Amino acid sequence: MSAVNEAFPSVEPGLIPFGSRVLVQIRTAKKTSEGGIILHTETRETEIWNTQIAKVITLGPLAFKNRNTMESWPEGSWCKPGDFVRVPKYGGDRWKVPFGKDGEEEALFVIFNDLDIVGGVVGDPLAIKAFI
Repeated sequence: MSAVNEAFPSVEPGLIPFGSRVLVQIRTAKKTSEGGIILHTETRETEIWNTQIAKVITLGPLAFKNRNTMESWPEGSWCKPGDFVRVPKYGGDRWKVPFGKDGEEEALFVIFNDLDIVGGVVGDPLAIKAFI
């Protein structure tokens, strides 16, 4: 499994965004350090809650559209499903979905307003570290 697929496992979020919302998956924390040390649960939780890199899962039907005319913005959508973006540390509606063998792993999903997406990630999304 590639490092990106491990950081953003394919998990059904169980929700679709309405209106101008954007559904993203927050990067999953590593289980071990680069040196092979198993990271404590608290360390992993801290990294998850401080990470601001996410993968766009889906867009609501009004995302990146004029709310009055329902026409797309002149510059188009800022992101699309599959893109990696930077999101605010706080805000959004967050929930975890268990996955893996016996549900011991959890994927974190968040719904943000389209205007809350901070920017697109250029290059390797794993190269950007969480601010702890």
